[in-house]
Amino acid sequence: MLRNPQLLDRPRTWAGRSTRVVRAHPLLTIAVGVLVAALVIFLARTWVTRGGDLDEALRLAPSEATRVSFTDWAGIRESVGTDLDASSSPAEVHEMIDEAYTKDLTSTSVLPDASGLLQQHFGWSPATLDWELYTQSTEGALMLAHLEDMDADHLVDKLTSMGFTAPEDDPADGGVWDGTLVPFANFTDSGIDSTISPQLTYIAFLPKRDLIVASDGRRYLGDQVENLGDGDLNEPMTEAAGRLGDPLSAFVYDGDFTCSEIGLSGASAADQDQADGLVDAAGDINPIAGFAMAAEPSGNVRVAMAFENDDQARTNADTRAKLAVGPAPGQGGTFDERFDLGKVAAEDAVVTMQLQPKDGTAVLSDLANGPLLFATC
Repeated sequence: MLRNPQLLDRPRTWAGRSTRVVRAHPLLTIAVGVLVAALVIFLARTWVTRGGDLDEALRLAPSEATRVSFTDWAGIRESVGTDLDASSSPAEVHEMIDEAYTKDLTSTSVLPDASGLLQQHFGWSPATLDWELYTQSTEGALMLAHLEDMDADHLVDKLTSMGFTAPEDDPADGGVWDGTLVPFANFTDSGIDSTISPQLTYIAFLPKRDLIVASDGRRYLGDQVENLGDGDLNEPMTEAAGRLGDPLSAFVYDGDFTCSEIGLSGASAADQDQADGLVDAAGDINPIAGFAMAAEPSGNVRVAMAFENDDQARTNADTRAKLAVGPAPGQGGTFDERFDLGKVAAEDAVVTMQLQPKDGTAVLSDLANGPLLFATC
């Protein structure tokens, strides 16, 4: 005869010591297993969908992207002390945008100029989005916006009422809406002068991911909807971005873009000559393979530069720390007029710098355009 299950078995001995083996009741084991599985699913969904997660947003970026910008709208609303929702007025949204602009938090976004129009007519805006990711490459540009608990049917109704041309298939789940014939200039009832971004010409909804996806290219958007998240950004970009933590706004560039757009290639001959002298005095520098810069909730700016190897990172930590406290050819003045240089460190192949802006200086947007500090080629 089978005996009833027991919670405690007979004592056993090991190394002369009495031990007692606890044996769980089968029903208790099942219940605990179900609870653990539910907890794992809950935490996974929370991690994947929580707004402001730069890592998760970057996993959705097209693999060919060379320039990526990220904006944590939920974090920005908290940072400026506003409590907005879908019922907020366009004027309230613009007031939040203005406050975020003064804190240098909006240069990463393509939405601020259109925020009143978005709030009034699209059913979403910086007042309600969790985060926004904007990517650029030679193949096209893409805007991704995460809207928690997105009601795709409601957003479809909004586009229909505005005059967007509906897709033949799946209007609320992956179909591409065409806004080329929408008379945006006629939508003046927002009470705010709003300018629609070309990046919102074509729009698609992915409700299972709570994503709004948009582009100025119909074919490119359609391709991205089909393959979203299938590729990876190049490794130096993700290595640099991985050192940013949880920023309010951030730029991430590949090496070629860093070289051509934020180095000194466009500076005057006199500025380039001055820069050459400063670099010679500072020491060796190497090309940046991946670059990232972010505005932190504390108000500081963090810079991360990925290099080819650990040795290059250690070398560039020293030389670029010297450059960061000197003249700023191509921009005017000096860097120490703009910020105080904090900790500079090399870990593996990545150099990080902490910058403390002075007197409300717009360090993030200022340094994203052509400074000697990030000269690479």
